Amino acid sequence: MNVRTPGFKYPKLLLSSALILALSTLSTAGMASADRLGQDLTPVGAERAGNADGTIPAWDGGLPSSNDRYSNPFADEQPLFVITAANAAEYSAQLSPGQLAMFQRYPDSFRMPVYPTHRTAAMPQKIYDAASHNAANTRLTDDGNGLVNFQEALAFPVPDTGLEVIWNHLTRYRGGSLERTFVQVPVQANGSFTPVRINEKMAFPNYLKSTGEDRTDNILFYFVQEVTAPARLTGNILLVHETLNQITQPRQAWTYNAGQRRVRLAPNIAYDAPGTATDGQRTTDNLDLFNGAPDRYNWELVGKKEMYIPYNSFKLADRSLKYSDILHTGHLNPEHTRYELHRVWHVEATLKEGQRHIYGKRSFYIDEDTWQVAVVDHYDGRGELWRVGEAHHFQYRDVDVPWYVAETLYDLQSGRYLVGSLTNEEGIGFDFTQRFDYADFTPQAIRRMGR
Repeated sequence: MNVRTPGFKYPKLLLSSALILALSTLSTAGMASADRLGQDLTPVGAERAGNADGTIPAWDGGLPSSNDRYSNPFADEQPLFVITAANAAEYSAQLSPGQLAMFQRYPDSFRMPVYPTHRTAAMPQKIYDAASHNAANTRLTDDGNGLVNFQEALAFPVPDTGLEVIWNHLTRYRGGSLERTFVQVPVQANGSFTPVRINEKMAFPNYLKSTGEDRTDNILFYFVQEVTAPARLTGNILLVHETLNQITQPRQAWTYNAGQRRVRLAPNIAYDAPGTATDGQRTTDNLDLFNGAPDRYNWELVGKKEMYIPYNSFKLADRSLKYSDILHTGHLNPEHTRYELHRVWHVEATLKEGQRHIYGKRSFYIDEDTWQVAVVDHYDGRGELWRVGEAHHFQYRDVDVPWYVAETLYDLQSGRYLVGSLTNEEGIGFDFTQRFDYADFTPQAIRRMGR
C-alpha cells in the first residue's frame, strides 16, 4: 500500500517538469535559430549580407544551374592582385599560419592569385529543408560523438560550438549518391610523381534503391574504393560503413587484398592510420580534410574571420589540362589556382590528454557557404607546424553540389605533397546519377569485385 506523507512534494513530478521545461527551452532556442535561415542567414546558415567594404558580396542564391559543368563562368576575370613571399606580410590577417609558411618554404614559386569573390554555393531545396529541420531539432549526444533527430545533411546550420561546426563538415551535402574516378598523386620533393587511379562509390542511406536488414539509423554513408592503377596496387579494395556515432558503433571497414584474395575486417582504418596508397603522406582521417570520429580532440570555436581560400576553381578543373600541367615541384602550379576572400569559421582541435595521434593540434578554416573545410594547419606533437591542407572548391552546377576538384596536403618538413580528387584526364570524373543497392556495399560485393 502506498502511504503519502502530508506535504509531500512529489519529487518525480517536479523532476519531470524541470526536464520538460529544459527541453522546451532547447526547442524554443532551436526554433528561433531555424527562423533565421532564409532571413538574415542563408538557408544553410551563412551570413546572407556581404561585408562592410564590399569585398565579399551578399549571397543571392548561388550559381545558377547549368548542364555545362566545366565551362568557366569567370573565364574573363583577371586577378585583383597576387600574394607572393614579398608581400605576404601585408595580408597575414587573412591567411593561416600554414599558408604563410608556404611562402617561406617556397619563396620563389608559391603564389596566390586573388580574384573577385563570388558566393556560388547552391544546393537543392530538400537540403535547405533538412537544414531547417536540423536547426530546430538536432542535438549532440554521447559527449558530442553522435547526433539525435538528424536529417540527411548539415546538422547545425546555426552552430554554437566548435564541435557543431566540424559536424557540419562531416554531414555536409555531397550529392547523396555518386560514382567517381579520380587520381591521387603523391608528389616527391623533386617533383616526380606516379598517379594512383581510384574508383569510388558512395551512397547515403536514403539514396539507396534497397536497404539491408542490418541497416541502422547510425549509418551516415556507405563507401567502397578500388585502386585501378598503377599495376602494383591494382585490385586492392576498401569497403566502409561510416557510422554517425563511432563510439557506440565504430566505423565498420573491410579490405580485399588482391594478393591473398581474401576479405578481412579492417578495424584500424581510422584516426592516424596511414591512408590508402598515399606513400605515407596522409592519415586516414585526413581524407576529405577531416573525417571520422571527433572524440580524440577538444574542439574550440575561435570565431569567424575573412580569409583567402581556394574557391571557384574552374581553371583547375579545365579538361584540357594534363596532370603534368598542374603538379609542380613543391606545390600546385599557381597558373591554374584561384583564391577569393570568404568568411570562414575558425576551429582549433587540440589532442585530449591521454589520447594519441600524430597531430597534436589542427586548425580548421571552414567555408560558411558550403561547410567544407577550406584550409587546415596540422601541428606535430612538439607543437611545430607540419602539414598544410587546402581544398579547391568547385560548384558542380549540373547537380547543385559544392565539393572539391583537388585536395592538397603539403609537408613543410619533407617538401613532398599529396593531391587527391583530380579528374582532368578521367572523363566524367564525378557521376551523381548513379544509384546503388545495399548489396553493393557488402563484404560479398568486394569479394566479387576482386575476382
